[in-house]
Amino acid sequence: MRSHGKSASLGFRIAILCFSIGHMMIRSLLVALLVSLLAVAALPARAQPASPGSPAMLLAQGPQSDSIAVANLPSEARATLDLIKRGGPFPYSKDGTVFGNREGLLPRKPRGYYTEYTVKTPGAKDRGARRIVAGGDPKQSGEYYYTGDHYQSFMRIRE
Repeated sequence: MRSHGKSASLGFRIAILCFSIGHMMIRSLLVALLVSLLAVAALPARAQPASPGSPAMLLAQGPQSDSIAVANLPSEARATLDLIKRGGPFPYSKDGTVFGNREGLLPRKPRGYYTEYTVKTPGAKDRGARRIVAGGDPKQSGEYYYTGDHYQSFMRIRE
């Protein structure tokens, strides 16, 4: 009986050893997988070419990163700016409505100071993401901002 106890003890030890080795292998595989995922995440993203009128393209075109010349705006934005200065007529019912500046990216002004206007986006089925925001009296203030990414960033329009 005693030899049976040693054999059971040896079998138990072998089972524990196999379990430990299996556990270490699984842990090693998980660590290797995690390291691989982190390495892939650290690779630079494959750059897509910037489209005309995109924030990246507009930033690259102007001498200042926070402003853009009228000539560098997309043609649709130049057309919208002309409509703003003429007082309309505007193609969208939301054009000329108050822009609240909730993002806080424009200079802080009282509510009602800023108004927003849609810049048509070719191929878009809705208003798209492009806007011009005017400060003060939209017809004559000269304070205009362009966003190509739906208020995530703004560039002051230089005339």
